[in-house]
Amino acid sequence: MALFGASPISPAVRTRRAGKAGWTVLGIAFASGVVLGVVPAPYAIEKPGPVYNALGTADHDGKEIPLITIPDQKVYPTDGRLDLLTVSLVGDPENRPSWLEVTGAWLDPSSAVIPIDEAFPADVTTEQRDAANQAAMVDSQRDAVAAALTHLGYDYPSKISVVSLPKNSPAAGVMKADDQVVSVNGEVVANVTELRQALKTGGAGTEANLGIIRDGEEDTVKVTPIDANGAVVIGINVRMDYEFPFEVQIQLDRVGGPSAGMMFSLGIIDKLTPGALQGGADVAGTGTIDQSGQVGPIGGIRQKLYGAKNSGAEWFLAPADNCGEVTGHVPDGLTVFAVETLDDSLAALDAIRTDADTSDLPTCPAG
Repeated sequence: MALFGASPISPAVRTRRAGKAGWTVLGIAFASGVVLGVVPAPYAIEKPGPVYNALGTADHDGKEIPLITIPDQKVYPTDGRLDLLTVSLVGDPENRPSWLEVTGAWLDPSSAVIPIDEAFPADVTTEQRDAANQAAMVDSQRDAVAAALTHLGYDYPSKISVVSLPKNSPAAGVMKADDQVVSVNGEVVANVTELRQALKTGGAGTEANLGIIRDGEEDTVKVTPIDANGAVVIGINVRMDYEFPFEVQIQLDRVGGPSAGMMFSLGIIDKLTPGALQGGADVAGTGTIDQSGQVGPIGGIRQKLYGAKNSGAEWFLAPADNCGEVTGHVPDGLTVFAVETLDDSLAALDAIRTDADTSDLPTCPAG
């Protein structure tokens, strides 16, 4: 009796089928790679950007000129670097990065992936965004000069000026551009930090009496602050206006935002005082600054850490309020000091200059 079953498959047939399957897999992988490399993703990528030495030069309209110039004062030789860091953004709504680029950025500790709508809000035009960044840079430079000169003991007039009122401002119809704010509930406010603190003390929902100067006349107006994402605000955009005793020029093209303020202040102090603040070392840092020398947090801190490392810095000055983002993301070989004030930064530079023990200085832990 014959038994009938499946016919045996020859080795040649098996090889042909395996080959077809292999080519099919390779074809799918190739097609997937093409798709990942071509199809745009709904994200933008933050990467370490150019690094600038506040004590050095930068390109300005095709010429290399000093970032900081103080024409009418005695300036002293400097040594080493005081690097300010930037973040480069890859992608925009019209030219989004591919999924392949985004995947690579997810795997790169020096990069960050953010939703394209977060980087480019739909209700803000490119012109508005660029103008805001440039205005923030100009204001930060003026604040940097103010912080440096205040530290060095110079006296100069200053005032808090209203620049504009955003849409639906609680102060609409009550305050206007060019008003000067001088007090809150009878307490004199000398700078923006004091203004914010005074409003916070009064609290949201409680009417505040604001002393102002308008067209040279003193007046008092009433505005009820609101809570905006945890901040107590009255809906005015303000800036500090200063009358400095001499000119300090800061020139840096195509860089916006306020995060270079602290490093500009350190560069100004270094130029106006004998000796190198940091003893010739390469030190990088970031942080906003106000007239009183208070250092504030910034964005893109992780990208700036890697930018500092890539530029050869061994020391980094980071705003203390950014330590939560710094800890666990410090590149090997980089020591990060946590600073709250300009004096904190100067203390760290002095320790570096004198090769002193830095263990007692506040730091953002590496891990």
